[in-house]
Amino acid sequence: MTQADLSQLTIGILGGTGPQGRGLAYRWALGGLSVVIGSRDARRAEHTTALLRERAGSQRVRGMDNAGCAAESDLVVVAVPFDGHARLLQPLRQPLAGTIVIDCVNPLGFDNRGPCLRAVPEGSAAAQAQALLPESRVTAAFHHVSAVLLDDPEVSSLDIDVLVLGDDREATDLVCALAAVIPGMRGIYGGRLRNASQVEALTANLIAINRRYHTHAGIRITGI
Repeated sequence: MTQADLSQLTIGILGGTGPQGRGLAYRWALGGLSVVIGSRDARRAEHTTALLRERAGSQRVRGMDNAGCAAESDLVVVAVPFDGHARLLQPLRQPLAGTIVIDCVNPLGFDNRGPCLRAVPEGSAAAQAQALLPESRVTAAFHHVSAVLLDDPEVSSLDIDVLVLGDDREATDLVCALAAVIPGMRGIYGGRLRNASQVEALTANLIAINRRYHTHAGIRITGI
């Protein structure tokens, strides 16, 4: 799928007013895509929308509550803290039926020794999303992308690969194409959804790297 094809679709971001969601929305708006910002508070979504329209120079950004965002979008990114993950998705089963859902939630905990992976009964945040949304086409991606870099207008290209996991190959190919809209970014198929826990856990290692070396580290896959 080309960027021109993607331009015909609407990308919804549940949690689009948070750092990660807002950063992804900014980059896709810059790339000419149609974006819907979702939030528990529609007014907050509209405020973020106004800022993004000005920053990205695009009028293809809208804001609404999460239910409206889910209903209006062809692809939906879940970008909320893990504590609110299940609570957000439970009432959205029907509006997200048949929709490609991209879960980028990292179930991490923090203590005086740093970040660590939290136990999730389903095995991963992405697996939890699939359990809550059995009629949706759930993928896992965008876990390791720095929100700081995404939101920085001085950063014109991101030096990073995005691992995309899922059981629906058409859906994972589409998510890879969506990643490639952002300059410098590649989407790389990383396997089945059952292996999402390893990808989510790697975020804890990247946070530790960032703290030690004062950077915004990502990953690159060699040989491709």
